[in-house]
Amino acid sequence: MGLILLAFGLVLIVEGLAYALAPLLIERMLETLRSLPEQARRLAGLLSVVSGFILLWGAYQVGF
Repeated sequence: MGLILLAFGLVLIVEGLAYALAPLLIERMLETLRSLPEQARRLAGLLSVVSGFILLWGAYQVGF
């Protein structure tokens, strides 16, 4: 449970920093995402999930 809270907290920090430091970049990125086909957005989401699991697994193996 602690690992999940750690990961969630890190995601919130990174997301918050992106919105705080570069809000215009976020808006442009969202416009670009709207122009992509649905399949490309689904694939990007799936790759993000898999990458997240790999990072969590790596952190767990290191001892976090």
